[in-house]
Amino acid sequence: MLYHVKIEITLKPTVMDAQGTTMEKALHKMGHADVQNVRIGKFVTMEVEAKCTSCARSAAEAMCKELLANPIIEQFEVHVVEAETECVA
Repeated sequence: MLYHVKIEITLKPTVMDAQGTTMEKALHKMGHADVQNVRIGKFVTMEVEAKCTSCARSAAEAMCKELLANPIIEQFEVHVVEAETECVA
C-alpha cells in the first residue's frame, strides 16, 4: 500500500537557531516588531510503499535517524496518511 509521509525536522529547543535569529532581526527591520522566537526547520515529503501505517512510520523514522535529521541537534515529527487510490473503470 502507498502512504504519503510528511516529516517536520526542527532544531531541538535547547539548540540556538542562528538562522531563525537572523530572520527575526530582518523581520523587525521590515516593521514586524511583534515577531519573536523565530525557528527555522526542514519539511520533507515522500511516498512510501509499506504493508501498514505503522510500517510506513517506522521506515520514515529510520530514514530520519540514518540520514534526514541530525539526532544530536534536531528533532523530527512524522505524519503518515494512506494515499488515495484512483478507481480505474
